[in-house]
Amino acid sequence: MEEKNHIYPIFDRMMTRRDKEELLGQHSVMIWFTGLSGSGKSTIAIALERELHKRGLLCRILDGDNIRSGINNNLGFSETDRVENIRRIAEVSKLFLDSGIITIAAFISPNNDIREMAANIIGKDDFLEIFVSTPLEECEKRDVKGLYAKARKGEIPNFTGISAPFEVPEHPALSLDTSQLTLEESVNSLLELVLPKVKNIK
Repeated sequence: MEEKNHIYPIFDRMMTRRDKEELLGQHSVMIWFTGLSGSGKSTIAIALERELHKRGLLCRILDGDNIRSGINNNLGFSETDRVENIRRIAEVSKLFLDSGIITIAAFISPNNDIREMAANIIGKDDFLEIFVSTPLEECEKRDVKGLYAKARKGEIPNFTGISAPFEVPEHPALSLDTSQLTLEESVNSLLELVLPKVKNIK
């Protein structure tokens, strides 16, 4: 029988999340924006990323456009596919967190069960749920992508807020109504919440 003593392990142990966080000088956390289409989720997420970046903190934004065109390009908008969309996003987010990266997700994620699933995959201690609570009337008034008009005509079935429900989060870490708050005010509230959790650890 051929001896196996010529096989050597290439590592004693994988580097841990703590190792990565120490390298980056930050704690990783998941900032999960939920709210209706047009509520301001992506706008706030992008502004928050810029502010954290200015402070030397490494972030990654995940949103519908960069996920649906890539890793989830085989999914539609059925109930099953919506759940799978969020499940994959949560699993990808966990990989980023394990790499020490502050991860920002901006998805409608319309019901409590789906957000609970994401929180359980990611880990509830790392999961900050941010409810962008802008009212439907304001979101529809903006109708940035023309989606509400199509949904009202019946061209988009199961559209959240029109022909499908949105469940308000039960215990969000923060609620932001962009019909009442400026972008700067929203981001400042987020920084107050997030910075103590991601502060430099070097």
